[in-house]
Amino acid sequence: MRNLALGAVAAGLLVAPALPAAAHHSFAAEFDANRPVRFERAVVKRMEWVNPHVWIHIEVPLPGGKAEQWAIEAGTPNVLFRRGFTKEALLPGTVIVVDGYRAKDGSRRANGRDMTLPDGRTLFLGSTDIGAPPGRR
Repeated sequence: MRNLALGAVAAGLLVAPALPAAAHHSFAAEFDANRPVRFERAVVKRMEWVNPHVWIHIEVPLPGGKAEQWAIEAGTPNVLFRRGFTKEALLPGTVIVVDGYRAKDGSRRANGRDMTLPDGRTLFLGSTDIGAPPGRR
């Protein structure tokens, strides 16, 4: 019986490196704390309530009537839930204000720091990852 258990453990160790790994990068690896960004009158298009981070997809109005699509990274679903935020709290079409930090790669992604809802409530979206600017207290 012991040999069977050892064989199962050994087989698991051999197979594990072949399985895909989900990488989780620190704030400093992907976002620039020296490049803050603020989106006013951003329209929520959809929200992805997934691990390791919630993503809020917004449409940002530009001068001249055009708009850009941005993806805002927020904290983990569990952390946001503990802050009083749920999947149903941010429906498509909601107009919000988002403060955050641009992606280092120049893409239209940002790490969200604060989000202000239409009723004036502000939610801290940011993570406490290494390299992330400190949140408001």
